Amino acid sequence: MNTPDFAIKYNLDAALAKGIRQVGIGKHGSKPLSPELVEECLQELKSGTANELQKGVFFGALMMKGPTDAELKLESYIGKHAFTNPVFFLNKLCPDLPPQLFPIGVKLLNGHSLQVSEAHQLGDFLLNNESCESFKGMAVSILRVRYETNDEYEGLHEAVKSSYTPGFQRHVKTKLPIVQLAEPFDGVEHSYMITPLLAYFFQERNYNAVTALSRSSGPKYGLNSHDLYLYMGSWLLADNHELLEMNPTFGWVLDQKSLSPALDGWVERRRTSLKRPFFATLEKVLNPCGARILVTSVFHITYQMKMAELALMAGFDGVMVLKRGLEGSLAPATSKASGLLCAVRNSNGHLFFTRLEHDFPAFAQFRTETDDEIANPTAEINATLIRKYLHNGRTDYADFDNRINYAKALYMRGLDWIESQIGY
Repeated sequence: MNTPDFAIKYNLDAALAKGIRQVGIGKHGSKPLSPELVEECLQELKSGTANELQKGVFFGALMMKGPTDAELKLESYIGKHAFTNPVFFLNKLCPDLPPQLFPIGVKLLNGHSLQVSEAHQLGDFLLNNESCESFKGMAVSILRVRYETNDEYEGLHEAVKSSYTPGFQRHVKTKLPIVQLAEPFDGVEHSYMITPLLAYFFQERNYNAVTALSRSSGPKYGLNSHDLYLYMGSWLLADNHELLEMNPTFGWVLDQKSLSPALDGWVERRRTSLKRPFFATLEKVLNPCGARILVTSVFHITYQMKMAELALMAGFDGVMVLKRGLEGSLAPATSKASGLLCAVRNSNGHLFFTRLEHDFPAFAQFRTETDDEIANPTAEINATLIRKYLHNGRTDYADFDNRINYAKALYMRGLDWIESQIGY
């Protein structure tokens, strides 16, 4: 989807965009800018044509990485010694910043973590319509590069909850407990998704299933769960009271745009900022329907436990976090070390967990040498496969069938463990 028009709309070919790709990776992946790219960025900044959001993202990441000698040349855009004077730096980069956000900005630039209340205040600002895009970009970039603390996630989570539309502000008491499914909202480019069938399997186990999704904010713009569920004509939740109706075959669909237009507004910003900030993690653990169990996935294995912690913070009693799903999705890989982290909150409020690994004897029958790569997966073909499997228990595509059977065995075993721990 990276067409010329798309690249122009989101400034993807700008010098600052190139810079963000270098310095905005994270604690251990950011790279220094070449002298040539430093000069390009400086000229773009001085020309007055730089995108304000990208400007903030770029400088936030640069400050967290620490400027090299070559990158110190960029200081001339803001002022001499600005990189060592956070107060001066913030005044120059974000002149329209509301005064109450100034202490938070200085704290971020100094590399300090925010308290819960400060993170809540920052989250409220990020989700409102006030100006100062440069500060919004800088803040989310700093949090991303240095990694957010649990206190920061808690405060940001409270801010997002405050942005819910009225229909999702209060839970309803459903006859059956709710399982919520959520995978990265940017979907897949080389595989088929299996999420609707997973929802069906959980409903067979006497749960209501809700799948959280959104239009893609990137970096992938192929097929995602939003495309798939809409193509299948799925029921989009407008408010929690609809959960009291008879559940649809593949469960309900929770669209971020219906849940929080303010959060959905960040889809455009995230396309421009190129790097996915904390929203990409937090949006998967939002629990507006009062679900008891979260089924989610991570692309980076090191984030598996973090996702479990965040899920319990968000009010889930149990969580299953898949590692090494195809392209980070809920579809487990059959040729790699896929596995499931299952966690619950015990009576003391502590996290208690177990792991289900791919090399367990029960999963041996599903292992393969490779996972198929699909050239151009479409919602139409994906939906056809899902419906065929639902009606016949199989399709004509062996790789898809094997993956579904593996996923069912894996997730249902995880569910068995969670139920044994929380008394279902």
